[in-house]
Amino acid sequence: MTEERDFVEEQIEQAPATAPVPPAEPEDVLDMIDDLLVHLHEAKSMPLSSNALVDRELFLDRLERIRASLPDELRAARWMVREREAFIARTNEKAREIVTKAREEADRLVSEHNIVAEAVEEANILVRRAEGEARRIRLEAEDLIEKSLQKAESTLAGLMAEIQRARAELHEARPKPPEVPL
Repeated sequence: MTEERDFVEEQIEQAPATAPVPPAEPEDVLDMIDDLLVHLHEAKSMPLSSNALVDRELFLDRLERIRASLPDELRAARWMVREREAFIARTNEKAREIVTKAREEADRLVSEHNIVAEAVEEANILVRRAEGEARRIRLEAEDLIEKSLQKAESTLAGLMAEIQRARAELHEARPKPPEVPL
């Protein structure tokens, strides 16, 4: 049944426009379509084939009358459906573009985030190494200063002993004052 309607619609679209026929009521259009269907069902079959013999003039005349009697709103509705489908297709394409751009931006941000995370990790490693190196250098410097201070202390201790010895010698070596006659 739907194949027959598709055929009728196709014939309506392909048929050349003729002189306008006064619009019929919707019931009349349905009646004309029913008449065509009855005529097609009752048509004689061609021998050894599933094709039927129909009166072409009768069919074309009735199809032209059906086309002419279709309301303009039907054509407008078909146009609106096509426009709606085109709009939906354009909108879907834009949506796909937006999603694609969003995925690319997300990938870029994730990539940047990974680069930043790797850079932070590397920076942390470098800071830990630098802190360890600084601690080592500080300890070596403290050891060197300690040795220098011990050396200075022992040198000063030696000098102090020399000074005390020299003072002791100084006090021992004084000659006795001469005795003054009285």
